[in-house]
Amino acid sequence: MASGAKKKTTMAKLTRESRLRERRLDKQAKKDARKRAATEDPFSAGDQPTPTTDESAPAGAEQVEVPTAGGS
Repeated sequence: MASGAKKKTTMAKLTRESRLRERRLDKQAKKDARKRAATEDPFSAGDQPTPTTDESAPAGAEQVEVPTAGGS
């Protein structure tokens, strides 16, 4: 036999809560993935150091260190 009590939670509230649970799960999954990536490889794909280049020198030119005149 069906209950005579009214439903106290609307469908809109139920859908909002379910979306919130999904977002929290997605956020936790991303957080866990970042932690795993940090423990597996200290330099992940986005954190690799890039070689620096001197834009003022043409490509292939050697840099020569010039001694400065002066005292100790």
